[in-house]
Amino acid sequence: MNIDEILLPPKDFKTEKWQLGNLISTEIPEDGIVLIFCFDYRGLENGAAEILDFKRVRQELYKLSKLDFEVPVCDLGDLISGKSHGDTHYILQEILSMCHSKNSIPVVVGGSNDLAFSLFSALNFHQKNINYTQVSNIISLLNDTNEITEKNFLSKILSSKEFSIKNYHHLGYQKHLNEMDSVKLMKEVEFDVLRLAEMMNSTEKTEPYFRRADLVTVNCDAVESLGDGFSANPQVNGLNKREICAYMKETGLSENLKSVGIFNFNANSAEFLNHQLLAQMIWHLLEGINIQKSHPLERSYETFWVMIDDGQYAFKRDTFSNLWYFGEDEKVQNLIPCAKWEYDEAKKGFLNPRFLRN
Repeated sequence: MNIDEILLPPKDFKTEKWQLGNLISTEIPEDGIVLIFCFDYRGLENGAAEILDFKRVRQELYKLSKLDFEVPVCDLGDLISGKSHGDTHYILQEILSMCHSKNSIPVVVGGSNDLAFSLFSALNFHQKNINYTQVSNIISLLNDTNEITEKNFLSKILSSKEFSIKNYHHLGYQKHLNEMDSVKLMKEVEFDVLRLAEMMNSTEKTEPYFRRADLVTVNCDAVESLGDGFSANPQVNGLNKREICAYMKETGLSENLKSVGIFNFNANSAEFLNHQLLAQMIWHLLEGINIQKSHPLERSYETFWVMIDDGQYAFKRDTFSNLWYFGEDEKVQNLIPCAKWEYDEAKKGFLNPRFLRN
């Protein structure tokens, strides 16, 4: 596949040596980060695939500081939409596969939320037992058509015999926007589902759901809107601008991160601050990835034992990162990420049920 035929190259912006734009290339690097902008919104009801201009987002992103970032960053440009929405999914999967083959992390920006299906499908080709975390205000499990839409893509991922999913975490749903049967079903199959209220003010409660994520997708509808709307389906309630940037950093800090999507952004917004916010979300993601890459491979752990009734349970603390885990296994990969507050609750006799599922 000739990338030049399916991507519009990004425009050049003059930047200073200390700015991020000075670090960004246009070729897929080894062990790097690849930005791919997309303007196919046909997964939305009445959505279109008209050419959109991400110039303002890039301008804001490129002029931010590159700090001491060492992970190479590529901006491939804007993906030209396929003749059909299904064609876009196919083309996107091919590009994502190129990124994975070079061990680079693709970050897809723009397009409708159902493009998460392509991110999952492309990653599934390269690895199994995927940990998927989605931030979205909506849980929709419809399976009403063969065409992939934002209302049925999650059902297609979870029900496909070809896909291998280890854990699914759905964060930020809002009760007043959801059919309760969908929420109930997710909980019955023991997927973690957390409300918006549990994500506000602090990342402490939900950080463990990002720590081992292979794939993270963010629906911009889960972010409270500014001006004429931050997202394609603007909402008055949602994560605020500081909270969403904090969660983008947590995404970058994932130990296993392979792919990221930021969907349903309102690229036609006339509000300058919406474009600035998206740029800063991307920047915090890049910062998290760079920090994670700098962490030492060898770690040491302190073990704390808690007695509850007749049971004895182990919690472990990473002495470098101060992150907590649940379990006795000597291999940290087999431990369950948790938070200190869950250890504190266990000392009071309350053990989080999710620790006993495996």
